[in-house]
Amino acid sequence: MKFAFSANAFRNYSLAYTIAALADAGYEGIEIMADMPHAYPPSLTGADIRDIRLLLDRRHMEISNINAFMLHAESDTYHPSWIEREPRLRDRRVAYTLDCIDLAAQLGAPSISIEPGGPLQGMSFDEGIELFKEGLRAVQDSAQQKGVRVLIEPEPGLLIENSTQFLSLIDDLDPEVFGLNFDIGHFFCVGESCPVLIFTLSRYIDHFHLEDIAASKEHVRLMPGKGAIDLPEVVHAIKNIDYSGFITVELYTYDDRPTAAAQEALYYLEHIADIRTTPFLKTWSNIP
Repeated sequence: MKFAFSANAFRNYSLAYTIAALADAGYEGIEIMADMPHAYPPSLTGADIRDIRLLLDRRHMEISNINAFMLHAESDTYHPSWIEREPRLRDRRVAYTLDCIDLAAQLGAPSISIEPGGPLQGMSFDEGIELFKEGLRAVQDSAQQKGVRVLIEPEPGLLIENSTQFLSLIDDLDPEVFGLNFDIGHFFCVGESCPVLIFTLSRYIDHFHLEDIAASKEHVRLMPGKGAIDLPEVVHAIKNIDYSGFITVELYTYDDRPTAAAQEALYYLEHIADIRTTPFLKTWSNIP
């Protein structure tokens, strides 16, 4: 079982610092944020990409996934989305995603994760689905040619927020290109049983996001073990589908102490996964 940590918790630090901090914490992988200030594709030069690869190689780190969901460099987490009413805004999301596919190919990342359409904002579900499919078709050939998986990440409050909607969408997509970024907290928030869903959706899953969520199901990410999700049962389910990819901890809510959060999360996860634990700092209040 391989654990990675999402760089989006380190938004106040450089990507170089983030890679070093996560390697020192004991992670095997990193999810790179394709946004400012880390790896927003339009801001990267060929030299920048070579430097990222060199840093990863030196620290023996793999890329679990390229996070192509949020787009703060251009607007915010959700905008421009795949389902904007203005074609030029939808085109910006498509262009950004194509850039992220190129970045993943250059860095040797297996996949990118994308927002599930976006906020509906007054349009019908059917309208949103058609616009989303149109956008996905526009990136399909590039992803296929470059061997990069495009993973849809259902999220509460967006176009695709549960397993039923995801299954309805994926049936119309090329399985050689598109898959699922299974965010454990997101499915918990919409009232689905993650251990059951892991088996149900196993053939679509290429990557996991992991966090904890309070019993209220409010969409606020908590440290693993501090919420209501039965994470030992979730880890057991992942083991039983013979998943060989990364489980990426995503805790952007801990951007005030990301290094300590990464260490604490890994200690907990290695403990419940019953594998070798890494040294754990008992006091982290002064660590960024």
